[in-house]
Amino acid sequence: MPDLLIELRSEEIPARLQRKAAGDLKKLLTDALVEAGLTYEGAREYWTPRRLTLDIRGLNARSADVREDRKGPRTDANEKAIEGFLRGAGLSSISEAHVHNDPKKGDFYVAHIVKPGRPAEEIVAEAMPDIIRNFPWPKPMRSGAASARPGALRWVRPLQSIVCTFGSETDETHVIPFEVDGIVASNITYGHRFHAPEAITVRRFADYAEKLERAKVVLDGERRKQMILADAHNVAFANGLELVEDEGLLEEVSGLVEWPQVLMGRFEESYLEIPSEIIRLTIKTNQKCFVTRAPGADTLSNKFILVSNIEAKDGGKEIVHGNGKVVRARLSDAAHFWHRDQGNLPDLETLKPSAEKFGLDLMKPLDQRMAKLDALNVTFHAKLGTQGERVARIRALAAELAKVTGADAGLVDRAVVLAKADLRTEAVGEFPELQGIMGRKYALLQGEDASVATAIEDHWKPNGPSDRAPTDAVAVTVALADKLDTLVGFWAIDEKPTGSKDPYALRRAALGVIRLILEGKARLPLVPFLEIALTALRAQKPALTGDVSADLLSFFHDRLKVYLRDLGARHDLIDAVLTPDADDLLMIARRVEALTAFITDEEGKNLLAGTKRATQILAAEEKKGTAVADAVDAGLFRLDAEKALHSAVELGSGEARDAIEREDFRSAMQALSKLREPVDRFFNDVLVNDDDVSIRANRLALLGLIRSATGTVADFSKIAG
Repeated sequence: MPDLLIELRSEEIPARLQRKAAGDLKKLLTDALVEAGLTYEGAREYWTPRRLTLDIRGLNARSADVREDRKGPRTDANEKAIEGFLRGAGLSSISEAHVHNDPKKGDFYVAHIVKPGRPAEEIVAEAMPDIIRNFPWPKPMRSGAASARPGALRWVRPLQSIVCTFGSETDETHVIPFEVDGIVASNITYGHRFHAPEAITVRRFADYAEKLERAKVVLDGERRKQMILADAHNVAFANGLELVEDEGLLEEVSGLVEWPQVLMGRFEESYLEIPSEIIRLTIKTNQKCFVTRAPGADTLSNKFILVSNIEAKDGGKEIVHGNGKVVRARLSDAAHFWHRDQGNLPDLETLKPSAEKFGLDLMKPLDQRMAKLDALNVTFHAKLGTQGERVARIRALAAELAKVTGADAGLVDRAVVLAKADLRTEAVGEFPELQGIMGRKYALLQGEDASVATAIEDHWKPNGPSDRAPTDAVAVTVALADKLDTLVGFWAIDEKPTGSKDPYALRRAALGVIRLILEGKARLPLVPFLEIALTALRAQKPALTGDVSADLLSFFHDRLKVYLRDLGARHDLIDAVLTPDADDLLMIARRVEALTAFITDEEGKNLLAGTKRATQILAAEEKKGTAVADAVDAGLFRLDAEKALHSAVELGSGEARDAIEREDFRSAMQALSKLREPVDRFFNDVLVNDDDVSIRANRLALLGLIRSATGTVADFSKIAG
């Protein structure tokens, strides 16, 4: 079966767009082929800075014929109906139609329409121009003389050539001809821009990839990444160092080169006084280079790894020299930021009101920056006020949270008022990724308590499911206050996540609260603290009315379900434990854990079956309006099984309640497991719907006791199985 090779070659595509664009090309073309009736054995996409390539193997040479039976009007229908049927079916005469008989509706016309298959070349030639013209680039551009015409091609960078060859391994391939904006598909491509700029004639994918390799182009993006990583490790090792790996940078650099050449540069050791985080970000952001360190060291070395796109005749000396000049210039700027942030601001007199408001010491640089943040009225959100107002709200909420988390109230307050101060530092202004990190360093330099410094760095965390959660009590308290204020604020102004849109990362904030509570084993009832946060917000913004707690608690429940399911919990067990007003997330998680262990045990499974039977019978009778006694009357018992079940329920429910008060949910489950045998015996020996109305009502009340007893732990009716 034939194979199809597509290459779209252009000027350099931004590295961040390449992988997705190659995937988009694959999906768009394969979807079009399948929709047109073609099948294929496999397809794989490739990308380099200058090309998107698609290799489709085992493509049908022709789509199959399609037969369609189109039902028409009755044979005695009027002439207009028949004429409409003929036009729709593409028939020239009613004699070309067939007559079918329906015993109920009589005779009617049917057109047997056969749509012949089409050659694959024709389908590809029809699909590709449309795909290219409507390719989903985020910011396409027009270029060249043709760009002045209406409807000119828009591509991420100027499109230069198209390869489109088709043929089987045993036959000679041929070009599928089509044209887009004057660019005609051919079997000609070009290699490396500098090393091999001559035209290359290609046939099928194997030939294409081999010739590109000889022309200094590594087509496979994953292979380029492996080459860069291996060579970088080897170069670092040869110099007695180790590479500081960076997956994001590796992905980007592999998208900047077609023929990767790894080299090592250096800068003056005096720059190592700058924090390693600043050095790493400076070199990464400005020069796309990797940093190194001595094996096992926490700080960096003065040598960096760069990746060139050419094999230089001088072994890369000039490339290293040029990169080193830029790195040194950028590090000089970074050193300037670092030292400026530790100095005094020039307008301290104007900062005194803000300093008094937050109890700041204007002799300390970080305190000055917080005062400046407040004095400038830097906006957090137009409807939620300034950063200074937000810090005041977090401060009030954190003070209440500290009473529950056990954190030192003084340290919590100090951490809160300094937590956002580094937003006004020049280092964070240059590298926003260093929020918190630089705050911690500056806090330690001015002699703050270690817990305060840790809280300043960690109050942003966790920033996602893979990010670590703070463990220090002060940091946990500040992080909780920060995230709860964020959630309450955006709920109050009705800026909730919708569908896949979550511009303020509120799902991440809620997950952060959940992780802080569960991983820190914190007993934190959410609703009271949501109300405290809302009260603090309304004190600043009286126009924000309405209750948000119930809806926000429901949002937390949704995120908790996702979190627990990711940990392996069954959704039905979560639903069985979760009630609309449950706001103690740690207790919910513990109940789910205990319930999971219980129902996987044989006794638990049997009790579940008996309990569900009891609740289903009771629910059905209640729905029918059958009388159910308000309380169980032991005097109406007629059988030993009734008495045994009543005694077991009384005993088991009492033990379960005691265990729940101790928050020992496993013991509560164990207490309920004693109901298994009497429940089984009850349903074997007792007819619930007795003819005697009083006895029936009493027995239904007994079933109600079972439902109430198990309901103290979970709603067993929601458990599958």
